[in-house]
Amino acid sequence: MINQQNAQETHLDDDRLDAGARLPIAPPKGGLPPIAWLGLFIIAALIAAVVVLGILWRAAAEKKLADTAKAASIPTVSVTHPYAAHLSPELSLPGNAQANVETPIYSRTDGYLKSWYFDIGARVKAGQLMAVIETPELDEQLQVAQAQLKSSQANLDLANITSARYQNLLKSNSVSKQETDQALSDAKAKLAAVEASNAAVRRLQQLQSFERVYAPFDGIVTERNTDVGQLIQGGSSPHSLFHLASIGTIRVFVPVPEAYSGAVRDGGTAGLTLDEYPGREFIGRIARNSNTIDPSSRTLNVEVDVANPKAEILPGAYVFVHFKVPDQIQGLTLPSNALIFRSAGLQVGVVRNGRVVLVPVTISNDSGALIEISSGLKATDLVVLDPSDSLSTGQQVQVKEVKNSGAK
Repeated sequence: MINQQNAQETHLDDDRLDAGARLPIAPPKGGLPPIAWLGLFIIAALIAAVVVLGILWRAAAEKKLADTAKAASIPTVSVTHPYAAHLSPELSLPGNAQANVETPIYSRTDGYLKSWYFDIGARVKAGQLMAVIETPELDEQLQVAQAQLKSSQANLDLANITSARYQNLLKSNSVSKQETDQALSDAKAKLAAVEASNAAVRRLQQLQSFERVYAPFDGIVTERNTDVGQLIQGGSSPHSLFHLASIGTIRVFVPVPEAYSGAVRDGGTAGLTLDEYPGREFIGRIARNSNTIDPSSRTLNVEVDVANPKAEILPGAYVFVHFKVPDQIQGLTLPSNALIFRSAGLQVGVVRNGRVVLVPVTISNDSGALIEISSGLKATDLVVLDPSDSLSTGQQVQVKEVKNSGAK
């Protein structure tokens, strides 16, 4: 019994010791243990590192964005070097074909269209009747004027008789000098009235003659803007009755660049080509030029006349005129899309040290797609292709060089 009780007590003591071991040990007085401080330091260092890395990453991103925006703000231009080449001594320029003589035909009197005799495309001869206009109001006015003329003539006859009688009676002092002078003055006034009535009748007769509309020259009717019964107003009304064009000779107007103004001479010949006649050339004569350079386009307006007996070239046609120009010294050649047309004259954009310089140039030859420059450029220059309207001197650009297909 005693041993069993001692064993139980021993077991209870062990349980108490185990329970005491599981109880939390109170920290010593005076602060955290060193291991806790070490953990807090590591956490703070990690947080500081994350913050510093975030700041550095954001600064790098902002710098990259600023560099990208700066690079995007600088436009990129395509450039090429001018090269030496020799172009054909022929100048090909577009022109507009016009009839030798063309005019709208208006009515000179008011009325209604009674009949017309020619439609569009019809060929007419000078003096042929084209239309007839009915003018009932004008006819009545003419009758009134003729009646007034007869009345004025009768009054003049009576005034002349009275004046003659008074002059005879004055010889015998049967009437006074004053009465005779009054009779003479009355006769002169009646004569003036007759002349005024005559003028009114002639004017109305002239207007009445405009009832019949005649062709002023040989030509083709290109427009008919009226029909039977339409009200016609005399003068330059909004719409003409007909439009007549003489196309036996075609006039072609060509804007010739200033550089060639001295090479295109009156009396010379020029060839014309049209898309509707491939492989065929019409020969024309340089008739005249404006003798002045257009300041807006820097061109000389030249007229070339072409015989057109078969009406093969129609007014308004788009044609190419080929001029023979004197052979010139070989110069530098550029694509025509490098030219800048502004009020300062012909220019090209040249890139030097990353910035644009607008350089005036002189053209010595023009073949359409290519131009020959006689002055203003060097073979080492970088010339901007397809320059924008906003391109200006001093503008910073990035270059993208394009090899000129014509360079050797």
